Amino acid sequence: MSEMTVSRVLRNRGEVSETTREKVLAAAKELGYVPNKIAGALASNRVNLVAVIIPSLSNMVFPEVLNGINQVLEETELQPVVGVTDYMPEKEERVLYEMLSWRPSGVIIAGLEHSEASHAMLEAAGIPVVEIMDTDGKPVDAMVGISHRRAGREMAAAILKAGYTRIGFMGTKMPLDHRARKRFEGFTETLARNGIEIEDREFYSGGSALAKGREMTQAMLERSPDLDFLYYSNDMIGAGGLLYLLDKGIDVPGQIGLAGFNGVELLQGLPRQLATMDACRIEIGRKAAEIIHARLSDPPVEIESQVTLTPKISYGDTLKRR
Repeated sequence: MSEMTVSRVLRNRGEVSETTREKVLAAAKELGYVPNKIAGALASNRVNLVAVIIPSLSNMVFPEVLNGINQVLEETELQPVVGVTDYMPEKEERVLYEMLSWRPSGVIIAGLEHSEASHAMLEAAGIPVVEIMDTDGKPVDAMVGISHRRAGREMAAAILKAGYTRIGFMGTKMPLDHRARKRFEGFTETLARNGIEIEDREFYSGGSALAKGREMTQAMLERSPDLDFLYYSNDMIGAGGLLYLLDKGIDVPGQIGLAGFNGVELLQGLPRQLATMDACRIEIGRKAAEIIHARLSDPPVEIESQVTLTPKISYGDTLKRR
């Protein structure tokens, strides 16, 4: 068997019989051979990697997004490579710089807000860029997500329709969590249009979200015992609040209603189902990967590049329906 034939099989180029291909691949596997993709990329100036840049792996939202991305890319030659920014713009710059230095074929990056340096790198990359999770803004290239302002407005409308009027809010510190900030803005705008203001609020960073939810809920109700609804920026702190209220024998949702955000499946084993809103995480991952793959196809495939998905409220057992 010639070197040329072996090279064709290992590079997946040219016509080779299936029998020959199987023999070469079996021998390569036995020898532990791994092809040098960097050398192969020198000619094309690209490698078959898709840079996926997200703020957190501890937040269960993002592993589900990665699952959606992987479901699509595993059927292609493209391989996702993940970088984590911890919601820090300067760390996003470093991660993006390092990833782009490897000349990936595409970028999937969380959020629409980036530093000037990150924005300039994305603009100059010359590859498909998909910003995910949010559509309240203008993308560098393509975007897939939900409108967080709309999500906040719709939850506020459901709470008001159920008859709740004395509302407290608990969430992450929002200067760097732009999507939580936009939900909060949409939420408070709708309340204000109906003549209602949030009566108490508390923010946290770091630590166990369940424990923080319990602590914040206890502190808020000690300060503001007349509250009749608690809105949480995510399901995990909402679950902590729910467990605290149930421990105290408080009637949920009669005396106090609760709602979170994200539709986290892990929490379906709670004694009561928390009202929430699904953030369409797996679908966001899938759509983003489909855009990357379509744009890199030869020839490129026409595909919608600005996709806004529509989350729905799940009322669960903690939000009255009227």
